[in-house]
Amino acid sequence: MSDKRIMLLLKISIGIGLCLLLLGIYFHLHSDYMASLGVTGILISATCFAFGMVFSLPTKLYLTFLLMKREAEQRAKKSKKPQD
Repeated sequence: MSDKRIMLLLKISIGIGLCLLLLGIYFHLHSDYMASLGVTGILISATCFAFGMVFSLPTKLYLTFLLMKREAEQRAKKSKKPQD
């Protein structure tokens, strides 16, 4: 899979995750209908929030791995340079 395609999938994942997070927050704080549902409404808003976190987590992990890889490459370059 090419880097452009991976980045597109990550951006889509971020977008879905943020939308679900905001939807969960809206349900929990501002929706009178969810309040009228009682425990079921809390479960629905918590589920939206949880899936939002799940969709945003792979993106964070991938970016962390990219940063670690870049740092390892920079260290390898420094160790290969001849010392004066």
